[in-house]
Amino acid sequence: MSSQAVAAEKSAAEELLRVEGLSREFPLTSGLLEQLRFEGGKLVRRQESVRAVNGVDLQVRRGEALCVVGESGCGKSTLARVVMGLIRPTAGSVRFEGTRIDNLSAEKLLPFRRKMQMIFQNPYASLNPRMTVKQTLEEPVRFHSPGIGRAALGDKVNDVMRSVGVDPGWNERFPHEFSGGQRQRISIARALMTDPEFIVADEPISALDVSIQAQVLNLLMEAQEQRGLTYLFITHDLSVVEHFGTRVAVMYLGALCELAITGQLFSRPRHPYTQALLSAIPRLDQERPSHMKLMGEVPTPINLPSGCFFHPRCVHAQDRCRHELPKLFDSGDGTLVACHAVQEGRLD
Repeated sequence: MSSQAVAAEKSAAEELLRVEGLSREFPLTSGLLEQLRFEGGKLVRRQESVRAVNGVDLQVRRGEALCVVGESGCGKSTLARVVMGLIRPTAGSVRFEGTRIDNLSAEKLLPFRRKMQMIFQNPYASLNPRMTVKQTLEEPVRFHSPGIGRAALGDKVNDVMRSVGVDPGWNERFPHEFSGGQRQRISIARALMTDPEFIVADEPISALDVSIQAQVLNLLMEAQEQRGLTYLFITHDLSVVEHFGTRVAVMYLGALCELAITGQLFSRPRHPYTQALLSAIPRLDQERPSHMKLMGEVPTPINLPSGCFFHPRCVHAQDRCRHELPKLFDSGDGTLVACHAVQEGRLD
């Protein structure tokens, strides 16, 4: 067997989730009358949509924490929801352990629901205010394992509550009786109740006080180590990424710009947008900030620019960038970059 075949086989064994050509559009004009308008004295039909995710290719390996970063509105949360099956993709596919799941019915998707769980951003909205903590934690287990006994279920609830640092004696309380950090711990406990393999965490600490963020982040890392979890971690906080992530995927206007090991991304960012993001991080060892100022504003996802989506704001853009959409390529050190300037050697 050739070395390339061995590498491909090893990669397939490590792969837990694969996303290929994933796109998601949200129509703005649903009815026929909304689509009709006069242009140049003629009646024309025009359908408009928000292109939230655009042709994303992504691989998540077992046991890693893959962080997806980018500014607000770049499609991070939409990508997370499509991966979890909460939203159907417009195009592309999602495969979990080699099985395509984006086109499955709700009934056939049930076995994967137990293995894939999600932690939402707002702990004040993600917990049912009418259910006690005990009921909240029992619900997913009763749904996926209806034959479990009452005593075994009670023991499991107590064990998971202890593992996330919440007193099991509080399991008869309601969500409004807890602080934001405690609520998020309960949300994490709910995700752990089904013993999942894969967790999508959609900005799980952004709604919390800074003093609580580190505690919740350490809790997620402990759970990963103890349970062998794999994370798809959505965030816009680059300091969290540097501390938590195994690899980092950078998104801009719904497309991937760069995908790299965390250390490589922070030491040698390749894509101009990644360089601009990292330059915005304040450093104590710098006498003067070296911020890279981008030109113009972020284009609207309704009318995306032709060619590279980033070219209207990029100082390295040339004619090819304005007309040809770049594809991810291996820059030589395992970092995947979607940039013509890097590919042509114009930008190191």
